Formats: sequence, C-alpha cells, structure tokens
Amino acid sequence: MKKGKILIIDDNEDVLLALNLLLKSHVEQVRVSTEPERIEYFINMFYPDVILLDMNFNRDAISGHEGFYWLDRIKKTDPDIVVVFITAYADMDKAIQAIKAGASDFIPKPWEKEKLLATVFSAIELHDSRIEVKHLRQQITALATPAGAGAYEIIGDSIAMKEIFDTVEKLRNTNANILILGENGTGKDIIAREIHRKSPRSEKIFVPIDLGSVSESLFESELFGHRKGAFTGAHHDKPGRLEVAAGGTLFLDEIGNLSLPMQMKLLTAIEKREIIRLGTTCPIPIDVRFISATNVNLREMVTDKKFREDLLYRINTIEIHIPPLRERGNDVMLLAEHFFIRFKRKYNKKLRGISKDAKAKLQSYSWPGNVRELEHTMERAVILAERTVLGVENFIFTPAVSKRTYEEFNLNKLEQEAIERAFRQSEGNIKLAAELLGITRYALYRKMEKLGI
Repeated sequence: MKKGKILIIDDNEDVLLALNLLLKSHVEQVRVSTEPERIEYFINMFYPDVILLDMNFNRDAISGHEGFYWLDRIKKTDPDIVVVFITAYADMDKAIQAIKAGASDFIPKPWEKEKLLATVFSAIELHDSRIEVKHLRQQITALATPAGAGAYEIIGDSIAMKEIFDTVEKLRNTNANILILGENGTGKDIIAREIHRKSPRSEKIFVPIDLGSVSESLFESELFGHRKGAFTGAHHDKPGRLEVAAGGTLFLDEIGNLSLPMQMKLLTAIEKREIIRLGTTCPIPIDVRFISATNVNLREMVTDKKFREDLLYRINTIEIHIPPLRERGNDVMLLAEHFFIRFKRKYNKKLRGISKDAKAKLQSYSWPGNVRELEHTMERAVILAERTVLGVENFIFTPAVSKRTYEEFNLNKLEQEAIERAFRQSEGNIKLAAELLGITRYALYRKMEKLGI
C-alpha cells in the first residue's frame, strides 16, 4: 500500500515534473510548487509528511540561505514534518549545516533513482516515528492527569450486582459500544473501567471525559482537538480525547448533558470513524471503543426530542443498569466494611469495628448519593472517631431519610398508584383514565410502558 504525502518546492519546473512522475507511483500523494511562499498554505491544507525543499532559489543561487530560511519557517509551523533538501551544490559543510538546522537528508542534482526513493521512504518512516512518539507522549500525559486516574474494586453480593458481573464477563472478548445507566454515585465509571480491563483493548489507554463539566464552546476542542491558532487561546496544537484514546476506550460520562448540535458531531465521528481537529480540514482516522454513561432516561429524552435516536442506537449495543444502593440489600454493609478497613489503614486509626446499632442505621438510610455518599460517610466517621468502635453518633445524615420516607416520595410509585386509581375509577377505559389524569392517551401509554403496568 502506498503511503506518504510529499510536497516538492523547487524553482525549476523540469525538476518538479521529473520528481512528480517518479514519486507519484510510489507514494500516496504528491504536490509541487515553484513558490516557497505557499509552503504554509500547503502545510495547512495538504498536510504533507515530507517536504523536498530546494536549497537555492532565484536569489543567491549558491549559499543555500533561502533554503535554510524556509526550513526554519517549516519547523516553526509544524515540527513533525520531515524536510529533505534538494540542491545542485551539495557539499559536506552544507550537509552538516542542514542536519543541524533540522533537515533529515540531502538529495543531490542530478539524482540516482534508487537512492532518491530510498531517501524519500526513509523520510516517510521518520515522520511516522515522530508521530508515534508524539502520540505516546500524549497518552502518557493523559494517564498522568486526574481524568485518567485510578480504578476501584467492584464490591457487591446482591442479585442485581451479580447480573452485572455476569454481563461484564460476557463482554470480555468484544468491542461492542456500551451504555451504562444509573443514578449519580452508583459507580458507573468503575464498571466502565472494569469492562475496559477485561476487553481486548486492556493494554491500551482508558480515556474518560465528563461531558457534564465541558462547556459547549470547548466540546469540540476537548473531543476532537485543535490546531495552534484555531481560536483565541489556542497557543499550541492539542489532540482531542478521541485521538488520545486511539486503540483504547473512550468513556463518555454524563452523555445525556450533550446539546443536540454536539450530539450530531459525536454521531458523525462514531459513524465515520474519523475526526477533524479544529482549525484543520484533514480527517484523522480513529479506532476507539465507546463506553457511555448517564443518570437520565435517554429514551424519554428521545421522545421529547432532546436526544438523537440514531446516536442512542450507536452507543448502546449493550445496556447495563446499575441499581441505586438502597436497592442492593446487604451490599450496603459489604461496602461499609470495605471502606472502614481502607480508611482505618489510611489514617492509622486503632478501630475494632462498627456497632450493631450503627450498622442498622447505615442499613436503614436511603443513600441518595449512593456508593459515593457511603464512601465519604465512612471516611468522615473514621477520621472523627474517638472510641475504638464506630457508633450511631458517628453517622449523622442531613437530612435523615429512611427507606420508608424515600418510598413515600418515590415519583414512579406515586405515578403508578395514580394510574391504577384512574383505571379503577374509569373501569378500565384508557381514554377516560387519561382525562382523569390530565394527560393525553399517548402519554398514558408511555407511562404505562415505563412503569410496567
């Protein structure tokens, strides 16, 4: 397969014609020009891998000063481009000076076909190596940031969690796109990391992005990257998360927060498997596995025209529903004990355990903040503990919400009871029941489907 995009700049049109004829059957694309002033235009529009640059133009035909001037301009515009000088006045001093200035090699005039091709192919390989090293550095940087930081052990013995573990195992040898649903604090990110860890991409990078914290104005830059100067404040080239995640997994957290225009841009990237950095026109192919998560009902958003149905189909080949902690039974105490041991060691506290009454209090609380709230609660209790056993006094919930209180104000439960009463009063007449509820018959059908009535 031919590869490499070559730009040739020379003041001699016969040289350009000969090089074009020679190279076009060996490389991906060739562009030629007699005007070095157009180099920056070609860099921004053609994206060459290698530039064959005449060392001597019309002015000062022997010293090579013009060639060095344009070499400096190229390196400032895009330091990854490989520059090879072309000159009829090659000598050792100029060769050494050119290499020091940043050129990779010399092509003398007249050239030998085989040597010229070998030089060009080596330059293409050098460019590929530079890009690979740059990409690895970007991935290392991404892994070193808080966004790429650590995973936690998944703990749970409830039926719902066992079903999730089973699903994760079934996904072990697939690259299917996953949608993880659940309330805030249920551990959607932890499940996402576990899916990645057990996938064929486990040795590649896991890149998270919290779409809920990214403003619409920065969305494209964060996801697709930008070129230096693409907008005010873009002082250097920046790869987007999709580019950094190449070969690995991109975790799109809080995807339900995306606006419709941003949903369209994401959908296009997923479908075409390519992106375009802001400030450029050159597509960059991507090989990424998408795991998305949200705490909102995307199907209701689709019905309300707030989320694209085609994007929903693209991101949820498999859906995983993580139940809230209040529905996980004894998992509350399994997690509490886990966090107790972790924080006891972290803060070097001489604690023996959790009292029976304190356990009952933990078990009866509704945990609106789910696992995240439980973790913070246990850490605070361990830090402030004055006795060797954590008691009821160590766990103060504000406001205190019991399971029963939660059930009394559960919206789904209230809606279900209202619908059932309406059906009893209307004797099963759907149209009349909808009128009693003050909603359309279509809306009633949707609520019945959602609630499983």
